Amino acid sequence: MLLRDKVVFVSGAGSGIGRAAAILFAQEGARVGVLDRDADSAAATVEAIAQTGGAAMALVADVTDDAAIEGAIGALVDRYGALHGAFNNAGIEMANRLLPDLTAAEWGRMMAINLTGVFSCMKYATKAMAPGGGAIVNNSSGDGIIGAPYAADYVAAKHGVIGLTRAAACEARHTGVRVNALLPGLILTPMVEERLIGNPAFEKQMAPMVERHSIGRFGKPDDVAEAACWLLSDRSAFINGALLTVDGGYTAR
Repeated sequence: MLLRDKVVFVSGAGSGIGRAAAILFAQEGARVGVLDRDADSAAATVEAIAQTGGAAMALVADVTDDAAIEGAIGALVDRYGALHGAFNNAGIEMANRLLPDLTAAEWGRMMAINLTGVFSCMKYATKAMAPGGGAIVNNSSGDGIIGAPYAADYVAAKHGVIGLTRAAACEARHTGVRVNALLPGLILTPMVEERLIGNPAFEKQMAPMVERHSIGRFGKPDDVAEAACWLLSDRSAFINGALLTVDGGYTAR
């Protein structure tokens, strides 16, 4: 069990990658803080964990609410007595607009959720892990190291997550917290299938996206969850500041 006796926080855990990760972490021995802005979704993930004999608690908060994130992580520590790991996964898809057509509101929403939300979760998770230390995994994207059309807002935020990850990793000797990032390709989550692939504005990008995933398929939530689990475990104790692509070859060319 990779996460035996650890307490782990997961944001955006009500569906998709976050739900898959929370369930896997529990199966690997962790007690899991399941955070989502939707109470029903968080409860459903907790119930799925309970059905397999795992331990978890639902935490309801929006990652754009700094005080709510602080309170949620505090409640998790109050319940289980410690925090050893965090998977900062919550995020939204791009607006699917060319740069000149992006509105300030769309840009601001993207930064608030996909970048500042990661910062808030990192900040309070790092504080909660002191003095024993721990590990943080941030969910960036393959688009965090390359460019993509119709996605200036998303690409910029995901590049920011990588910068934030690397900067925090440089502070590990002071905080005791390892910080790494995952760079997924296109993962078939409900968000992607319903709001991105189902969006006519994205249709013209589908064929190039399929071709770039040279492994021959898009990813599954479990593909990302497995990588996050290993990075949070003691098996990766000397891994810090790493960018792990989980993208089926998307960024290899």
